[in-house]
Amino acid sequence: MAHFRSFEELEVYKEATLFCDAIWDMISNTSLQKDYKLKEQINRSSGSIMDNIAEGFGRGGNKEFIMFLGFARGSCSESKSQLLRAYNRQHISEETYLELNKKAQNLIDQLSKFIDYLKNLERRGSKFD
Repeated sequence: MAHFRSFEELEVYKEATLFCDAIWDMISNTSLQKDYKLKEQINRSSGSIMDNIAEGFGRGGNKEFIMFLGFARGSCSESKSQLLRAYNRQHISEETYLELNKKAQNLIDQLSKFIDYLKNLERRGSKFD
């Protein structure tokens, strides 16, 4: 793995940011903005994906990073569940639901592959260099 100096350089972080922005755009342009609890939940869970990637990276060790990437993956799954609730409550169209659900699943897949990659590295992380 290339040595990254910041979490912002990670492709999975960039994708998480795009997903979070897409969720905010959805909230801002639909009736979901009036469903306060669901709006806050999906806003928090989508932001938690990128936040956990950043926090895990900042810990400097692969073992902790893997743990936080798992949290990020969980937050992404939570966002998927909340998207379904938004669709079932007719806040979003089927097209929007399917598009964002696909983005979330792609992000889950990327996080899973990154976790598997880190598990197989001999290098234990920057704090051990």
